[in-house]
Amino acid sequence: MSDTPARGLSRFRSVRVRLLAIALLPMLVVMPIFIGITLYNWVDRFDRLLIAKVNGELTIARQYMSSLLENRSAEVRALSESAVLAEALSDGDPAALATLLDGRRERLGLDFLYLWQPEALRAASPPGARLADPRKWPVVQAALAGEQAAVIDLFSAADLAAIDPALAARARLDLVPTEAAVPTERTEETRGMVMHVAAPAAGGGVLVGGVLLNRNLDFIDTINDLVYPAASLTEGSQGTATLFLEDVRVSTNVRLFEDVRALGTRVSAVVRQAVLDEGTTWLDRAFVVNDWYISAYQPIEDSFGNRIGMLYVGFLDTPFQDAKRRTLYIIVAAFLLVVALSVPIFLRWARGIFKPLERMNRTIARVEAGDLGARTGAPPAPDEIGRVAAAFDDLLEQIQERDRRLNDRVAERTRELEEANRRLEATTKQLVVSEKLAAIGEITAGIAHEINNPVAVIQGNLDVIREEIGQPDPDVETEFALIYEQVHAINILVGKLLQFARPEEYAGVVDRHPPEEVIRDCLPLVQHLMNKVSIEVTLQMDATHTVAMNRTELQQVLINLIVNAIHAMPEGGRLTLSTADAAQDGEPGVRITVADTGAGMSEAVLARVFDPFFTTKRSEGTGLGLSISRDLVTRTGGTITVESTEGAGTVFTIWLPSGEAGDAPEDTGAGS
Repeated sequence: MSDTPARGLSRFRSVRVRLLAIALLPMLVVMPIFIGITLYNWVDRFDRLLIAKVNGELTIARQYMSSLLENRSAEVRALSESAVLAEALSDGDPAALATLLDGRRERLGLDFLYLWQPEALRAASPPGARLADPRKWPVVQAALAGEQAAVIDLFSAADLAAIDPALAARARLDLVPTEAAVPTERTEETRGMVMHVAAPAAGGGVLVGGVLLNRNLDFIDTINDLVYPAASLTEGSQGTATLFLEDVRVSTNVRLFEDVRALGTRVSAVVRQAVLDEGTTWLDRAFVVNDWYISAYQPIEDSFGNRIGMLYVGFLDTPFQDAKRRTLYIIVAAFLLVVALSVPIFLRWARGIFKPLERMNRTIARVEAGDLGARTGAPPAPDEIGRVAAAFDDLLEQIQERDRRLNDRVAERTRELEEANRRLEATTKQLVVSEKLAAIGEITAGIAHEINNPVAVIQGNLDVIREEIGQPDPDVETEFALIYEQVHAINILVGKLLQFARPEEYAGVVDRHPPEEVIRDCLPLVQHLMNKVSIEVTLQMDATHTVAMNRTELQQVLINLIVNAIHAMPEGGRLTLSTADAAQDGEPGVRITVADTGAGMSEAVLARVFDPFFTTKRSEGTGLGLSISRDLVTRTGGTITVESTEGAGTVFTIWLPSGEAGDAPEDTGAGS
C-alpha cells in the first residue's frame, strides 16, 4: 500500500495533461488552422473581386470607345446625306465646298474631313491636304459600296503629313526607356492611331473623317472619369486609363512624374506577349511604369484585322494590398488577444477540476487503507476519472434509483388499473342502460301494436259510417277527410316507431331510396332533443340519385350523427344536412354531409373517434355509436370520414354507392 499515493499522483498528472490538452488544443491548434484557411480563402476572394472590378471597368471603357466611333460615324453620315452638302456639290464651287467642310470639321471635333469621288479629291479640310488613293483603306471601300464604317486605323507619318503636317508633329513621341519592357533600338514613335470613319456621299463619292488619338488627352481623361468617378476607389488608390499604339503609350493619364504624363513609355514584355502577340485580354496585376496596378488590357484591331494597339484601365494596387495587410494584422492581433485573455481562464477552470479530483482520490485512498466511514464502494480504476465515476456510481445510488423507478412504475400501473376499472364500471352502467333501452324498445313496439288495433277499428267504423250515410254534406266530408288524415298520420308514426324500436326486423335488405326522405324521416325522431336547445336546421338536398343501403341502417347512422351533433352544441348552433351526387373511383354515388358549429374535436380525439368504446361523453355514452355506424356504411361499400377543428365545429361525410346501378328491391316500409 506504500506506493498507492505515488501511483495516484502519477495518474492524476496524466489526467491533468489530457485535460489541459482538451482545453487548449482548440484554441492553440484548431483555431489557428481554421483562421489560416479562412484568411487564405478571403485573400483569394479579395483578389478575385479586384480582378472582376477591373474587368467591369474595362467593359465601360470599351463601350465608351465603341459609342464614340458610332457617334462619329453617325455625324459623318448625317453630313454626307445633308441637303447643305448636296447643294454645295450641285453648285460646283470648290471654295464653298471647302469652306463647308472646314466649318463642319471644327464643329464635329474632327482632325480631318475630306470628300473623295472616284479618281478625284473634291474638297478637304484642313485646306491643302494631299492624299494618295484613299481606296487603300477598307473603311473607304465599304463606303464606296454603300455602307458606313468606323474603325481605329494606323496612319504612317507620311499619311499624317500629307493630310496636315501638324498632325504628324502631334503624333510623334520620344520613346522613354521603361522597366520590364521588350528591348528596342527605336527612339521615337511617328505613327498615329486615328479614329477613322467614312460614309457614302452623293455622286458615288465618300465623305471621310478622322480624329488623331495620339496625345488626345481629352479622350483618355473622359474614359478615366467614366470608369473611375470620385470616391469609387479606396483611399490612396488612383485609377488610370491608357491607349497604346502597339506597346507605346500614346494617350494616358499615368504619371511618369507628378505633373508629367507617361507618354512614350512602353508596356511590360509579359503583357505585350499576352495581348499583342496572343490576342488575349489581360486581367491581372501588372507593373505599370513605376508601380504595380490591378490592370486590364484589351487588344485593338484595325480595319485590316491587325492588332495595332491596346486599351488599358487599372488602379493602383498598393492601397488595396495595404488594406489587406492591415486586415490580416488586425485579425491576427485579435486572435492573440483572445488567446491571452482566454488561456488563463481555461487554466483556472482546469484547476477547479484538478482539486476536486485530488480530494476524491485521497478519499478513495482512505477507503483502500480501511477507512470504512468514507462514502465509497467502487473498486480501483485505471485513472482518477474512472475512480471518480465509480465513486459517484456507487451501489446505494443504484439501489435508490431502481427503487424509485419501481415505485414510479407501480404507481403508473395502479393509475392504469384504476382507469381501466373506472372505464369498466362506466361500460357496465352503459350496458345496463342499453338493456333498459332494449326493454323500452320492446315496450314501444308493444304499444305500437296496441295502438294499431284501435286505429284499425276506428278506420273500419269510419268506412261503415260513410257507407251508412252515403254522400255526406261538404262540411261533413271535410271532417271525414281530417279524421282520415290523422289516422294515416298515426299509422306512419307507429311504423317509424317500429322501425326505430326493432331495426333488426328491417335490416339485411338492401333497398333503393332517395336520401332526402330518410333525412326528413329522422328529424321528427330527434326533434325532442333539438327543442331543448336553440338549434337551426339547414337542409341542402341536391342529390338526384338514390342510395343502395338498408333504410333502417341508414336511418340508424344518420340519427347517431345528428344526436352527436346536438350534444356538441349545448348552447345552440346550426345543424346542416346536405346531399349531393358524387362519384368515387369512377363509381356513381351520393355524398351525405352532417355538419355542426359545435365545440369540435382535438387531433387526439379525432384519431380515435371510430374506435369501439371510445367516448368523450363519460357516463352518457358507450363509445359504440360511431364504430357501428362505420361498420354499417362500409358493409354497403361506402365510406365515412370526419373533419373537425376545435372551436369551429365538426363535419361528417358519408359516401354511398348509387342505388340506380343495382337491382335492390324497393323499400317495403314498416310493418305492424
